[in-house]
Amino acid sequence: MRWISLCSLLFFASFTLTPAHGEPVPPSSPIIEIRTIDILPYGIKTQINTASSAYLSSGIYYDIANLLAEESGYLPHNEIYPYARIMLELKSGQTDMTIMFKYKELDEFVTYIAPLPSLKNVVIGLKGTNFTSFDSLKGKKIAYLRGAKFSDDIDKDPDIIRFKTSDFVQAVKMLIAGHVEAVIGPMDPILSAALQLNRDENLFGEPFLVSERTPWVQISNKSLEKISALKLKSHFKQIMNRGELTKLRQKYLGNAQ
Repeated sequence: MRWISLCSLLFFASFTLTPAHGEPVPPSSPIIEIRTIDILPYGIKTQINTASSAYLSSGIYYDIANLLAEESGYLPHNEIYPYARIMLELKSGQTDMTIMFKYKELDEFVTYIAPLPSLKNVVIGLKGTNFTSFDSLKGKKIAYLRGAKFSDDIDKDPDIIRFKTSDFVQAVKMLIAGHVEAVIGPMDPILSAALQLNRDENLFGEPFLVSERTPWVQISNKSLEKISALKLKSHFKQIMNRGELTKLRQKYLGNAQ
């Protein structure tokens, strides 16, 4: 399946690509393998129809990564994967570039290119249920995205019960059904999941801030001969100065910010 996807990419790359800003990308430009985290609204997979397993990809980080690659003179081949798989592929060099938090286990395998604005990780329950301290979470059941790390304090506390979920939509569903008492994560994906379920921010109580982490554009060290870190840094700065990230947040989140 991956070979077929790559062949399709090479076919379409035979035509000249023109990014949203800047000069056309020559069809002979190097292809770089990009992986976007499988979390709404950063990486979104939309099934084309019920009779097909094919899907369309989009999302804030998906779009920004493609734009960065194109404006830096590369042809992006971007797929949406879970955290754990991306981390393995960054180590092996199968993935060239991604956007996600820093992880200590990746420090020797990646080069950090540029930071995005920091994200506030919160614990949040249904309206009327507010948490004000880590002690108030003891004995509580929290939906926690599988493979992610949002709070060292919560991870180390055996009295806080963590239920692993595949995505934030599942987490919010569990919250609504009463199977957990809170969800942990950045506000953007939590709100995005609520919107997917035809709910909005009025579903939730007051968020309890548990950590603040910064997502980074990062490339595998095995890709340094293929990709110019300096070129990526320069073009990423231009993209941010133009306000592209703000435009994408508005596109995918609207007023729920």
